Amino acid sequence: MQGSTIDPTKAELNSHAPAAPIEHHEEHPDLRVWGLVTFLISESLMFGGLFATYLLLRGAATSWPPEGTEVELLLPTINTIILVSSSFVIHYGDVAIKKDNVAGMRKWYIITAIMGAIFLAGQAYEYATLGYGLKTNIFANCFYVMTGFHGLHVFVGLLLILGVLWRSRRPGHYSSHKHTGIEMAEIYWHFVDIIWIVLFALLYILTQF
Repeated sequence: MQGSTIDPTKAELNSHAPAAPIEHHEEHPDLRVWGLVTFLISESLMFGGLFATYLLLRGAATSWPPEGTEVELLLPTINTIILVSSSFVIHYGDVAIKKDNVAGMRKWYIITAIMGAIFLAGQAYEYATLGYGLKTNIFANCFYVMTGFHGLHVFVGLLLILGVLWRSRRPGHYSSHKHTGIEMAEIYWHFVDIIWIVLFALLYILTQF
């Protein structure tokens, strides 16, 4: 029986042949971003339910807001300007990292975090000076639930921003080709701002008419 023979020259060449390169497709959508978008869609539905409930209660009421629940505009307007402006500030951080400017990204994210903290401090001060509580009437209940739920989202956004800043201490962690975490924090922050604009219109602007 004749056995098969292997050319030793070919075997040696094959053993030293370079492995096929692993391709990285950075241009493909990151599934983590799509996961965040899906989560924000679900959160939008929750806020939408709150908005719809508020509008139904407002439509059924003879007077809105009820007597004893006056809504001031000055502090909330200042807070709104701060929060909406922070959306532009955080975007500059995303622009900076896409130019490999990590220091610039840190600067804009630190400013955003400070603006978010000021917003929460302003909201806490508003709660302390309103003169009515969660159980005063149905408007007060809606007010505290909706603004409090939004405030929780702002706090989570602050944690995301601080997480980005913490990770940016590691050299090379973020760059023009690796910045998914930065983009996710920015997307979440824009969502928080959009929800607040709707809340501001419903709870503050429309109650003046």
